[in-house]
Amino acid sequence: MDETVKPLRIPPQMSVYADGHGVFHLAQSMVSSLVIDQPDDVISYLISLLRRSSVDIPRIMLLGPPAVGKHTVAKQLSAELRAVHVTMESLLQDQSEARQNTHTHTHTHTTTELPVELLVRLIQQRLKDVDCFNRGWVLEGIPQTHLQALSLQQAGVVPEHVVMLEAPDDVLLERREGRLVDPLTGDVYHQIFIRQVDDVVARRLEKGRGLSDRQHLAALQRFRCEVTGLRSAYQHVLKIVNSDQPHVDVYQQVLAFVRTRHRARTPRILLLGPPGSGKSLQARLLSEKYKMVDVSCDQLLLSVVADGSSLGKKIQLYLDDGRPGPDDLVLQVLEQRLSQVDCSCRGWILHGFPRDLQQARSLQESQHQPNRVYFLELTDDVCVERLTLRATDPLSGERFHTVTRPAPNSQVQNRLKTRPEDSTHSVTYTLSHYRTHTAVLQDPHSVFEALESRLNTV
Repeated sequence: MDETVKPLRIPPQMSVYADGHGVFHLAQSMVSSLVIDQPDDVISYLISLLRRSSVDIPRIMLLGPPAVGKHTVAKQLSAELRAVHVTMESLLQDQSEARQNTHTHTHTHTTTELPVELLVRLIQQRLKDVDCFNRGWVLEGIPQTHLQALSLQQAGVVPEHVVMLEAPDDVLLERREGRLVDPLTGDVYHQIFIRQVDDVVARRLEKGRGLSDRQHLAALQRFRCEVTGLRSAYQHVLKIVNSDQPHVDVYQQVLAFVRTRHRARTPRILLLGPPGSGKSLQARLLSEKYKMVDVSCDQLLLSVVADGSSLGKKIQLYLDDGRPGPDDLVLQVLEQRLSQVDCSCRGWILHGFPRDLQQARSLQESQHQPNRVYFLELTDDVCVERLTLRATDPLSGERFHTVTRPAPNSQVQNRLKTRPEDSTHSVTYTLSHYRTHTAVLQDPHSVFEALESRLNTV
């Protein structure tokens, strides 16, 4: 590495402070609001936004297939949170009132008939209004496609919470057929699921006018095709609620979720597990999907040695003798890497360290404590099979396995090399060492903390 080019590092205290005080979340929220509202006086706008930030302003999307109960939940939620209930019909009605000569049909029930650019513009215009700015909003049934979701995100429309209601197709069909509407209030009821106990209201209920059978099936099919993309777009703020249960239970689950405040946390993930448990593979997959930095302690030490730095030369002495590097040197290398700007901004996945309780304590006392810890567990028999039956092609660097990934031909098979550390004797010794030194890491308190962290994760 060119010693004149130093990797940019963020002081660890700065990243810890920013993560602990929700600075990244605040910055994302402010940028999102700026993109949507585009104020002329940016400074005054940001001051008012910061004053408002102490108040929990709801920004909610309620998604789901047709007849799942989105309208009822969204209307009730908006009333309880005093937020603005935004539907496709209300957006088109606003546009119709602004342009009396419009030819847009306001009775449509789907956003897929509108060009994405027009939909985004309508939503941006509505969310700029003072009532949405001050009270927050609940978007019902918007977006309906993955493309719409991405376009809204690019336009700065970023929700705090996304709820997706789900139910089997036969339940959705039954609910559509029993739908009743109050012509005075627009409230939706059902002959079975949501019955009106007030006799006066019950007498004026009318059979709901909605999609035809063909339209309903088409809309349902569209949703099933898009649901995976929608979940992916909002995976960090998403909760899926089973709507095939009493309405009161559904609503309470939704309300409890949207009342939780989420702060964006830079992921700092620690993967633990015996040799052969797949830590490297899982770290690579997570890194590729979520753009976090894959930090393998073993590979990191080798790269430092290859740099020829003074620190690398010290580590080289231990590697030459087949000894593990001292904890203080290893931790110094790790802290240097985890302080670089990519790790501070994108987060990291660490594996290969710690290997015992003392190393774990040293990591916890550093400025780079993980906020997620996962144990990948396997039996010793499976670990031995995974490691002793693998070999590497010295020409391509590819790794093969006698059972799970055999060599493609005899030519490759004949040149495969097995590493000394993958011999049965070495693997058995390494596993024994792992069991002895890491059993104390997974104590009941660690398990509880892991479970608690999962409960607080969307």
